[in-house]
Amino acid sequence: MQLKNASILVIDDDEDVLIAMRLLLKSKVKEVVVNKNPNTIQNLMKGQNFDLVILDMNFNGLVNTGNEGIFWLNRIKEDFPLVDVILFTAYADIDLAIRSLKQGASDFMIKPWKNEKLLTNITELLNKKSSGKPKKIKLESETQIVGESNSMQEVFMKVTKVAPTDANILILGENGTGKELIAQALHEQSHRSHMPFVKVDVGALTSSLFESELFGYKKGAFTDAREDRKGRFESAQGGTLFLDEIGNITLQQQARLLSVLQNRRVTPLGSNESIPIDIRLICATNLNMQHLSDEERFRKDLMYRINTVDILVPPLRDRERDIDLLADHFINQYAEKYGKDVPEMTPSFLKRLHSHSFPGNVRELQYALERAIIMCDGATMDADDLTFSAMEVEHNVSETHKISNLEELEKVTILKVIDKNNGNISKSAKELGLTRTALYRRLNKYDL
Repeated sequence: MQLKNASILVIDDDEDVLIAMRLLLKSKVKEVVVNKNPNTIQNLMKGQNFDLVILDMNFNGLVNTGNEGIFWLNRIKEDFPLVDVILFTAYADIDLAIRSLKQGASDFMIKPWKNEKLLTNITELLNKKSSGKPKKIKLESETQIVGESNSMQEVFMKVTKVAPTDANILILGENGTGKELIAQALHEQSHRSHMPFVKVDVGALTSSLFESELFGYKKGAFTDAREDRKGRFESAQGGTLFLDEIGNITLQQQARLLSVLQNRRVTPLGSNESIPIDIRLICATNLNMQHLSDEERFRKDLMYRINTVDILVPPLRDRERDIDLLADHFINQYAEKYGKDVPEMTPSFLKRLHSHSFPGNVRELQYALERAIIMCDGATMDADDLTFSAMEVEHNVSETHKISNLEELEKVTILKVIDKNNGNISKSAKELGLTRTALYRRLNKYDL
């Protein structure tokens, strides 16, 4: 990978270091994001793809271990094993350097650094990543999951690590990203793969159906209960229970679910006897962690129970290099389904494909390509053969227009305030209600 195409995250509690790193890297890389607080690392890295993290080794009391950098290095490598990490320290401690390299750091540098040396090391790391051509991970799943982008490789890596365990998994991601496919892959790679995989869209269950569907009922428990019926927990016995749209259930339903998960027993409606359950739980939601952390919306104790490990499935707009692979996959699939020869995608077709933002993600791409195969009569597919639903096109245009206007307004406002304060960043940041770091981040965003 070339340096100019790299996205780099810098974490250091010294604001002067952050400013210096930003000024050094701004003109040389695609994007540089800086932050003082290491507690933001997970959210920042879940929100976008970084090729490299530059991480300080000592923070002011955030983790009382004496070597905080090792702690945060382990957190990064646990969730994002493919991302390179360079550790920074003000102390030339050889033992600590060796330990950090053993823990997975890609390099170790001493403060104050030499700019040329740092840039050389970063360039070598990025080149090594490109030339090494690490083996692409493919999930062994009956339902093929396509993806060679870095973000999907991170997902595949995490799936292969956690699938053999009985850890409860929470899958996060927008609608249409393929959360159910990831859940199926987790089941198929687990030691429970020979047992049932049971899916329930709990977000669609009414309050009256929630308990009867999940926990079952005995004959006569209510008016229409004409016979005993197993609930989904009991049906998944020995296997995997997948609860989709878990973020949409009520607080009362959450309390009932929490009780079952804590006791590992269910009591069918109309019965006084509880039944022991042995299931692996996987949940999914299109809500983000911020919404799920709101205790007025979702119980924190239930969140801890279902979220031993979380997997974020990226939106299609963040995995552009996968679009051609997915298109080829779906075109072959639907050509076979409809008994047609596989048409060739022309440059105009691919250009139109890549110009769309896909708010409906992989599901939208799939349906668009099915329509294209149905309508295509020749040996090639041109841009005119590719149509998107009116609803998605309207969403795409309106969102782009809205973002453009908001960003332009913010950019103009920042320039006016900085000009008013004769270039004084501290005064400008205070007037804008931002920290200096936040203002620098916006200056970088708009390349000002």
